[in-house]
Amino acid sequence: MTNHNDPRHKLENDTFASSGTNIDAVKRQNERSGLSYNEVKELLAKTTGGHGTQIYSDTNVEEVREESQQSQSE
Repeated sequence: MTNHNDPRHKLENDTFASSGTNIDAVKRQNERSGLSYNEVKELLAKTTGGHGTQIYSDTNVEEVREESQQSQSE
């Protein structure tokens, strides 16, 4: 019996890379694999209000403070 949910199963219209990788099968598998990195970051930011997420941030806190102080003094 053919399992059409198996990402290795070749469907008639699937697209293949020059390396032979079934691109459409990879996309189907990715859809079922859970959250992406960016989706996890977004979920963390929304559910924690950003608290405790500074390790994921590339914001320069000192630079933001300086810009804030400069804009308040203007």
